Amino acid sequence: MTPSLQLLGKRRFLPLFATQFLGAFNDNLFKQAMVLFATYSIYSDPKKEAAFNAIATGLFILPFFLLSALSGQLADSHDKARIVRLVKLAEIGIMTVGAAGLIFASVPLMLAAVLAMGVHSTFFGPIKYAILPQHLNKDEVLGGTGLVEAGTYVAILAGTIVAGLIEPRITALVVLAVAALGWLTAREVPAAPPPGERPAIDHHIVRASITLVSATLHIPRLFLAILSISFFWMIGSVLIVQFPPLVKNVFTADQQVASLFLAIFSVGVAIGSVVINRLLAGRVSARYSPGSVVAMGGFIILMAVCAHRWEGAADGRYFTLAEFLVHPGAPLVSVALFGVAITGGMFVVPLYAFLTTTVEKDHTARTVAANNIVNSGAMVLGAVLAIGLAAAGVSVTNSLASVAILCLGASALSWRLHRACDGVDCGGR
Repeated sequence: MTPSLQLLGKRRFLPLFATQFLGAFNDNLFKQAMVLFATYSIYSDPKKEAAFNAIATGLFILPFFLLSALSGQLADSHDKARIVRLVKLAEIGIMTVGAAGLIFASVPLMLAAVLAMGVHSTFFGPIKYAILPQHLNKDEVLGGTGLVEAGTYVAILAGTIVAGLIEPRITALVVLAVAALGWLTAREVPAAPPPGERPAIDHHIVRASITLVSATLHIPRLFLAILSISFFWMIGSVLIVQFPPLVKNVFTADQQVASLFLAIFSVGVAIGSVVINRLLAGRVSARYSPGSVVAMGGFIILMAVCAHRWEGAADGRYFTLAEFLVHPGAPLVSVALFGVAITGGMFVVPLYAFLTTTVEKDHTARTVAANNIVNSGAMVLGAVLAIGLAAAGVSVTNSLASVAILCLGASALSWRLHRACDGVDCGGR
């Protein structure tokens, strides 16, 4: 067993890993069920489908932009394990609202649950990374970060697959059960009190956000890492918005194929997370990030080419999963999507580890929170870009090609980060 996998047998890591896994599964089970319901049962217009997906994405992201500063301050000034338990208790209430939305086919209730899930993730997000340097040894942090990322995307895979297989009313029961199970695993997370003095909390969310981002981004290496990650999430937000309309309107396939796309993407990111950890042998470094994101852009272009050449189903019908898998173009589409995901995981995982190992332990949550604020702004821009392209009549295929350009910006930033760390351990303080 590799040293990283051995962490799964330790109480200082396993409960947090399980809590994060269950939360990611539940988030994506609900969101995917909602998106499939809207795309295939409510709307029949590609522009409206893209707009709905962008609105749902925007509602989920908004709390990150508004509340990350507060969540980071709370995480650095209170026991992180206690906050995890409170957040997971709130998830049970949130999923009660979401379950009602699925049962009664209420779009307002489903969107309200998505917004509340964004608040939930805003307060849990900084902790899942900031707690690792507190519970793990320095040479375990990259491996732990990689396992958290890999587990997250395996959970996304599982949630995505299940959403395409079960009915909305069954989904409502499952999300409630998983939320309760997540609260039970959260109770086993070891205590993680503030390692230093408790900072005073600024409850003015605008002022606190500006102060937090300014205090973080003035450090050149953190500035480059956060902007690189933000480019990644901008790209990701555009792809996530485009996937369901791409599957339905370009590949002319049904809900199970839409789930397959997200499943392939999730597995790929998980593999990329593990591969980069093996390549770096536990050392926190950005040296593979520039090449990884350039390769990601190449695979996005390949996906656009596949979409352009695709021969869709006739007579307004949709390919079933079995029909899609035997389509002559399906293997190359799968390779392109898998390549996007693997290289994306290889790009972003070292950057997250970098954020948590280049600051003092009593500042890690605030650093991750500052990153979340900038990331959320980038994701909003990505969603707006997707809406703008659709409104301007740009096809989904051409939108994919334009997104590949963003990969060049991410490569340039991560190259500068690598150069700033040349000859030294990027995890050093």
